[in-house]
Amino acid sequence: MSEITEKVAPAEYSANSIQVLEGLEAVRKRPSMYIGDTGIKGLHHLVWEVVDNSIDEALAGHCDTIHVTINENNSVTVRDNGRGIPVDFHEKEGRSALEVVMTVLHAGGKFDKDSYKVSGGLHGVGVSCVNALSEDLKVTVRRNGKVYEQEYKIGAPQYPVREIGTTDEHGTQVEFLPDASIFTEHIYKYATIASRLRELSFLNSGIRLTLTDRREPGENGAEFRGEEFYSTGGLAEFVQYLDGTERHALMPAPIHVISEKGSTPVEVALQYNDSYQENIFSYVNNINTHEGGTHVAGFRSALTRTLKAYADKSGKLEKAKVEISGEDFREGLTAVISVKVQEPQFEGQTKTKLGNNEVNGAVNTVVGEILAQYLEENPKEAGIIVEKVILAAKARIAARKAREMVQRKSVLGSTSLPGKLADCSESDPEICEIYLVEGDSAGGTAKQGRNRAFQAILPLRGKILNVEKAQEHRILENEEIRNMITALGVSFGVAADPEKGIEADSKALNINKLRYHKVIIMTDADIDGSHIRTLILTFFFRYMRELVDRGYIYIALPPLYLVKKGKEERYCWTEEERVAAQEELGRGKPETVNVQRYKGLGEMNAEQLWSTTMQPSTRSLKQVTVQSAAEADHLFSMLMGDEVAPRRDFIEKNAKYAKIDV
Repeated sequence: MSEITEKVAPAEYSANSIQVLEGLEAVRKRPSMYIGDTGIKGLHHLVWEVVDNSIDEALAGHCDTIHVTINENNSVTVRDNGRGIPVDFHEKEGRSALEVVMTVLHAGGKFDKDSYKVSGGLHGVGVSCVNALSEDLKVTVRRNGKVYEQEYKIGAPQYPVREIGTTDEHGTQVEFLPDASIFTEHIYKYATIASRLRELSFLNSGIRLTLTDRREPGENGAEFRGEEFYSTGGLAEFVQYLDGTERHALMPAPIHVISEKGSTPVEVALQYNDSYQENIFSYVNNINTHEGGTHVAGFRSALTRTLKAYADKSGKLEKAKVEISGEDFREGLTAVISVKVQEPQFEGQTKTKLGNNEVNGAVNTVVGEILAQYLEENPKEAGIIVEKVILAAKARIAARKAREMVQRKSVLGSTSLPGKLADCSESDPEICEIYLVEGDSAGGTAKQGRNRAFQAILPLRGKILNVEKAQEHRILENEEIRNMITALGVSFGVAADPEKGIEADSKALNINKLRYHKVIIMTDADIDGSHIRTLILTFFFRYMRELVDRGYIYIALPPLYLVKKGKEERYCWTEEERVAAQEELGRGKPETVNVQRYKGLGEMNAEQLWSTTMQPSTRSLKQVTVQSAAEADHLFSMLMGDEVAPRRDFIEKNAKYAKIDV
């Protein structure tokens, strides 16, 4: 075969090369710049943009009810009882203010501090972006006793804003259908929207949010699936929800403070429990700042300072003869921090880290005052907290000794790799991937079928330790977990840096020497395989969360069926694919087709495993992402904790929506 190379003259770079994108064209040209991506996350981001507008009305004191509906055609309707978007004539733009808001970037009331004191969406591109990325959008405004409407197609108005009736109600309703040519995913997930609305109800107590899914029948004879989210206790209820009944609280009720320092409203709730994890969730203007920032730094500083002063005063530290670190005060702590900032400054890798220095002092002062008061007024609970801190310090020291012993054995933190690891020849982590495979048998098949250049295989023996119920030094003693840590090339521990406001943290993950940017979990398609996968995911979520946040964790999807007739065969990953393949190969007589159900990876030979599950051009991988860290924390503690009743209730409630292979 000969190679033909066609030479093309370079294009002239002139004034004609400069493109000016008018109106909403820029959003359609580069949608990821405005909503993050065009996958499942970006699809749901459209809902957040519209809901946030309604929440901003609520923060301004003009709205207390928000209804979200997923319609049969996968469009979404958001309706509130706020003031309604203004519809009067906009002098500068020469058209209705409603049309300006819906079609012009950086147009909205949030730039006017008299209209909105604080707001989650401060860039003014929210609802206009939703309009630009929707096939169809219809907005209905109830305002000043009248009803107005306007419809759009791909962001373009179909007619001027028109009056269609009278009403005693007020508010805005937006119904939109995402553009299928823009998004790679098109089906809204009920659970994802429900978790965000639940989160918003806790963050904004007194606001009623409802979710209705017209695609599914509801429980107890209800026509549609739905929930209502309403909180009177705010963040205190949020903390109790996160801990549930799986983590047992060490105090009768969470410590809860609502205050304002300067122009910064601060709300914080915290509670100690019997777990070994630190769970701090932070928000700025309802935006989840999972990278933390100055508000989290202020909280941690106040917690360490105040608790250490009380512990020193009690004399228990001297008696215990143990050195206390800042991280010891946070073991077994669940806390939620929410601040409202007029001009938030975000930084960090994903622009979710607060940078306003004045917020540090505000949170530090508020938390320090309320915590000191609580400790003095509740000596019994204060004593329990101090004992918990002392136990955490002892466990940290034991974990450090375990790490040192492992290192001396050249298992962890050295150049020695696990004996079972079949490594790849490439060394660039961006192109290297590692398969965590269930069992030696499947591991052997995977080693034979892989591409040795960039694919590494690490077989895991049986089920790894459930880290949800174990202390760190016990986790480090588990051979399979040690092998994963060593193979990945990561380590734990960050030294203190007072100049940068960084406290020493022995549990912090260091990924500077991470050897693979794809970590693929490959287990059997049965109950044991699902359990092993969940145990591994629990470990990554609790101890290597940064790998999840960076998108490095994947789940391999081996085929469930081989459909075969004569020399023709089809691999199928879903029940729908199996039915279609039987019809196609059977020429309308599916009963004449042979169907093989794969239960384990060992049932495939090396060539089959490569072509269906490991070859990049043909395989299917599911990337593990966290839409809501708080909801994920709640789920992991419930599903992997000791309490059976909450887990049973969850299964009974959600089994009807799950696809189960028996």
